[in-house]
Amino acid sequence: MFRLSQSLRLLHINLVLLKHGLDEVIVATKLFRPLRFLIYLAPWHWYRRNLPAYPVRVRQALEELGPIFIKFGQLLSTRADLLPEDLAVELALLQDRVPPFPGPEARRLIEKAWGQPIETVLDAFQEVPLASASIAQVHTARLKNGQEVIVKVLRPDIEQIIRRDVDLMLTFAQLAQRYWPDGRRLRPVEVVREYEKTIFDELNLQREAANASQLRRNFKHSQLLYIPEVFWDWTRPTVMVMERIYGTPVSQVEQLKAQGISMRLLGTRGVEIFFTQVFRDNFFHADMHPGNIFVEPSGRYISVDFGIVGSLTKEDQRYLAENLLAFFRRDYRRVAELHVESGWVPRGTRVEEFESAIRTVCEPIFEKPLSEISFGGFLVNLFQTARRFDMEIQPQLVLLEKTLLNIEGLGRQLYPQLDLWTTAKPFMERWMREQIGPRMLAQRLWHNWPALAERLPDLPVAVTRIIDQLEHQAALYPAGGSQGLSRLTTQIRTNHGRTTASLSAIALAGLATALILTPPAATAAFPLLAPIAASLLLLTSLIILWRNLIAPTKAE
Repeated sequence: MFRLSQSLRLLHINLVLLKHGLDEVIVATKLFRPLRFLIYLAPWHWYRRNLPAYPVRVRQALEELGPIFIKFGQLLSTRADLLPEDLAVELALLQDRVPPFPGPEARRLIEKAWGQPIETVLDAFQEVPLASASIAQVHTARLKNGQEVIVKVLRPDIEQIIRRDVDLMLTFAQLAQRYWPDGRRLRPVEVVREYEKTIFDELNLQREAANASQLRRNFKHSQLLYIPEVFWDWTRPTVMVMERIYGTPVSQVEQLKAQGISMRLLGTRGVEIFFTQVFRDNFFHADMHPGNIFVEPSGRYISVDFGIVGSLTKEDQRYLAENLLAFFRRDYRRVAELHVESGWVPRGTRVEEFESAIRTVCEPIFEKPLSEISFGGFLVNLFQTARRFDMEIQPQLVLLEKTLLNIEGLGRQLYPQLDLWTTAKPFMERWMREQIGPRMLAQRLWHNWPALAERLPDLPVAVTRIIDQLEHQAALYPAGGSQGLSRLTTQIRTNHGRTTASLSAIALAGLATALILTPPAATAAFPLLAPIAASLLLLTSLIILWRNLIAPTKAE
């Protein structure tokens, strides 16, 4: 059950809720619902001081409860369509206006990480933070060379605070998985474990700096997104130094409009950036709430805070891409088949029934702008469908789903008329063509060629050893099945020859493809050389395949 420390934390959570006048949150739980009438007998209900408005109390309670609760509030703040307007506005303050810790303490932590006084590295350091979040806070500074930078420093004792709440979440998850009817399907323990890994990765600012560097390389010279530079000489696990950026917060819609920036363009670019990160790079910024996004006067996005990033396995990436593309094409049968193939629903699921259920949920939201789509209702219906077909939660996709919710919420704020499906469909179709086209084939052959070339010379020797062993077995047991062993040996020799021929044909075809894709500038002196050589290689490849595979098969 609960350890003493966890029981005390639960008590503290309830006391904080009572302190901020959120009694209804406590009595709304199943455990205390029968005792709801007692709230009217409690002394604090009648003699409580004047309290601020309900949204303010919710924000203050989340701030006092710590980082895990603040992050939950940040996620909710991006979904103004699911919350009352005044609550969504108040929760938005959690994005970068969490109460800071003292500036002198920040200076002490930075000097401890650097092992020297702050003045030996910086010409100027502003102790009043520029922004303060649940995990760290940011101070403006200037390097000795005049470069304007920001210095990000972790909050003191943050790891112990987060560990306490994650352990409590894990205990709840274990109880839910054991006693809740949907516990096995929703896999709460695995979801919490995935979240645990994510949030503890966020506590290492060197890891965040590495994430920023990778994203900067991925979008180098891009007109869609700018990632600030990291200064590695002064970056440590608890301190990060990064280029200071200037832009308009993406939440300041009226200010962006006053600068002449197209809201439609911003909405479209946001979708394109998301799909580019997920499918082209397989490395996506997974904390894209409005407090982390700014816009240049040119309309280019600027992103900060890279503590949470995500990536997918090749299998999940491919299944997700095919699912989305089938979804955009309204090919619900393919969506159902992919869910069965990937194991997301049980193997025995009837595809026809699952297809019909998916169509019922998805069809009403097509060809509608974001402003006319109730994603809250859509998700409720989707979860009900998932429950009916015993579909399991995929913990590795939870981070992606959270990011997609952030992106959709951002798009709703910027350009509610955005047609998400029309914007995303061409990108997905282009990506799928690239994955199965000749260019990708050539890239994979080129990537795998060193390993293939290394093992190819040993292949005949390995097959010869197997044949020798079979012949030795036939000599030891001449009476029992030697004829079968001889036939098997002959078949292996034949297959060995065909395998070698196939590998040779594939290698020649790969070289031909590489020549076809060679930039024209590289063969400017002999413009016909590449196509002639490629044609000869392809012809040789076809002859080898015919002589060793197709013709013998027909004869047999």
